[in-house]
Amino acid sequence: MNEHISSAYDRDLEGITTLIMKMGGQVEEAILKAVKSLTDRDTELAEEVREGDKSIDALEIQINDEAARTIALRAPVSKDLRSLLTVLRLAASLERIGDYAKNIAKRTSVLVEMNPVSGSDVALRRMAREVEAMLKDTLDAYVRGDAELAEDVRQRDQEVDQMYNALFREFLTFMMEDPRNITPCMHLHFMAKNIERMGDLTTNMAEQVIYLVTGDMPDEARPKGDKTAYVTDAG
Repeated sequence: MNEHISSAYDRDLEGITTLIMKMGGQVEEAILKAVKSLTDRDTELAEEVREGDKSIDALEIQINDEAARTIALRAPVSKDLRSLLTVLRLAASLERIGDYAKNIAKRTSVLVEMNPVSGSDVALRRMAREVEAMLKDTLDAYVRGDAELAEDVRQRDQEVDQMYNALFREFLTFMMEDPRNITPCMHLHFMAKNIERMGDLTTNMAEQVIYLVTGDMPDEARPKGDKTAYVTDAG
């Protein structure tokens, strides 16, 4: 790529990176607001999260269009092409995380009509804060080209899985103790699962950052802590 084209490519990539960071900021905010709407029983905030997802979706489309235009005009190769493919994958994961935040907000509108389940709100908020911190670090790692920070995020997904396991067992216990808890606990379980999936997607993003920086995907299988498939009782 000659110097003139290279400079144009750099400007294009800088613009797309700005869009990724804007999208990431909106997704971080959606995660925290979605859980806050549950803990505060705030249906207006839940509706705000649902409406905000349209802006997240629009940013993904804009990023896809800008990346496609840059590939067509600059014909990048090697790491330049890898950079553009990475932003496409990051944008796709962010869009899915935004969808999970919207799903949580939808269930909040149902749960506000039911009695709270003791301790669950605090546990969900703690889990969401951990995922939001992982996402923030992943975006920082992307901007700084920091594979070490991205690997740290990858390892932290196991903590989110363990939080999910603990919540899963608590919900089983509550449902066994009182059948009236079944409906709210099912909604809360799906919320916890949404947050656990956000952690998985954030970890996928961290792996893409590692690939962008080093040219290789991590060799070792990702440490997983979700053991709910093997739970046979709530004890």
